[in-house]
Amino acid sequence: MTTAPRGRFFMCSVLVAMLVTGLVRAVLLQIVAAMRERYPDIRLHLVENLSGNLATMLGARQLDLAVLFQEERTRRWSVLPLLEEKLFLICRRDLPAAPTQDHISLAELGDIPLIMPSGPHGLRALLNNASTQGAHALNISAEIDGLSLLMDAVRAGYGATIQPGAAIARLPPEEFRLIDIIDDSVSRPNLLVSLSDDELSPAGLATRVVLQQVASELASSGQWPGATVYNR
Repeated sequence: MTTAPRGRFFMCSVLVAMLVTGLVRAVLLQIVAAMRERYPDIRLHLVENLSGNLATMLGARQLDLAVLFQEERTRRWSVLPLLEEKLFLICRRDLPAAPTQDHISLAELGDIPLIMPSGPHGLRALLNNASTQGAHALNISAEIDGLSLLMDAVRAGYGATIQPGAAIARLPPEEFRLIDIIDDSVSRPNLLVSLSDDELSPAGLATRVVLQQVASELASSGQWPGATVYNR
């Protein structure tokens, strides 16, 4: 956190972490616009990274806020449930192996080739756990760490993937099918994590409130596909 005098105001630099998989694609521009309108003297420093790296950076005080997909309970952080993301089987409309129905379970995926992040990724760990509990293996045809490249491979027809609906936020939606995965265990929490309230700066607190409000508005209006706001 750095501040520099600007007349009788202060220019504040608040480090805010945004994740490519969800928030960057779904709410980045809305967050920036809302912050400029409400708090023009706060300067955002946005960081894109994997959730595990963001947790490390937050613990090292390199960040003020982060959106994570699982809570590390050993940390002395403030954790606010933001929303829950439904996961979809996403594929090209003309993928030969694609199912014809609008919803599917993990057990019904069969031999559909899946392009997924590698094992350490939180989403992959969630799916591995769900498939193990159900005693049905996933057919992983390729592992790609990086959403843009992963979705390029899906768009090229090399396979399908399991991701939140926000994964196609910057892609032509008419090219893809989003097939609802109906397993109760297949959803992803988004947690708004920060330094404890007594350590977080006023600028960080203001940014946290704006992020909550914008995410809630987008989910409630259907602009964040498959997202549900937690009841507070």
